[in-house]
Amino acid sequence: MGELPPDEIDGIGATLALGADSILRLRWERGISIAEEDARRAMDRVNDLCDGARHPMLVDMATTKAVSRGARTVFGLPCSASRIALLGASQVDKVIANFILGVSSLPCPTKFFTSEPAALVWLKEG
Repeated sequence: MGELPPDEIDGIGATLALGADSILRLRWERGISIAEEDARRAMDRVNDLCDGARHPMLVDMATTKAVSRGARTVFGLPCSASRIALLGASQVDKVIANFILGVSSLPCPTKFFTSEPAALVWLKEG
């Protein structure tokens, strides 16, 4: 079975795909501010796509502008992700990720990376 192209998630500025390697890939548009409703739609779509199974997830959040308090709350709820690698490209991304990691009680192991290959290795370890 080949890898399917990512699907747009209800016009929220994100795409989601489940790869042939069983890794979910959630990619947010560059420069986006993630609101609670955006986070809720994304996590609902993750759960729908997984259909009861659990998969590691790579979240590309490079150049994300902001993540609202409500979105952080949603990201702290259990979902079908078994582990989450947050992928960023800059110090600003790292600050946002650390704020998410430090403030939220996350439902699964979650770690920030600036290297996609390193993030994928970590996801496959779990």
